[in-house]
Amino acid sequence: MQHRRLAVSAPPRVAAHLRSVGDASAPLVHRGPDAVYVEVAGRCVGVVGRRATAVPCALRSTLDRLPDVVRATVRSGVLHLDDLPCAVGRFVDVSVPELPVAGIPGALDVRPLLGRGDGLTPYGDDVLCGWLAVTRAAGIATPEVDAEIRALTDTTTLLSATLLDCASHGEVVPEFAAWLGGTGPADAVERIGHSSGRGLLDGARLALSGLERVAA
Repeated sequence: MQHRRLAVSAPPRVAAHLRSVGDASAPLVHRGPDAVYVEVAGRCVGVVGRRATAVPCALRSTLDRLPDVVRATVRSGVLHLDDLPCAVGRFVDVSVPELPVAGIPGALDVRPLLGRGDGLTPYGDDVLCGWLAVTRAAGIATPEVDAEIRALTDTTTLLSATLLDCASHGEVVPEFAAWLGGTGPADAVERIGHSSGRGLLDGARLALSGLERVAA
């Protein structure tokens, strides 16, 4: 293999999760030239190249194409793709910007949404992620919704369940954070995945429908 190590940047919670498991197997969930996803102690952890969506549960590399992967392991808190260690060189902020708003977020019903759709991240889950991310940006706790989602996460994919947990902690993709903070366009979010970006925006707009901006 031509690389002795793969330099990556990491969201802080991803790095902490890898350190917490010590040595462990990491079964492959998905592998491709732009992204590899593995299961690490019940959570989905990704390694993405420069062309992939930088999801908040993934280590980010600058490669145009990831190496072919047969197996993955965690050794001493470092994710290895075959024998290639993904060495964390810096941390990246994946948090939502603070929103100066007040009110009650637009209501949603979890059960008809969770797991609804196809692919690694069903559309209904993306809607929930957008809604959760806005409530966290607004500093609004949603314990009932959070509990219902946790109770139903075994009905969706591992990646989607992990991204729902990320959203509940206010962790999002950079395009969504930029749009929510008013520094990026909606169409950059809409281009994410087959329907993921549209779902994120639909959920965010639903939450925002019950909120009003507060003057600084």
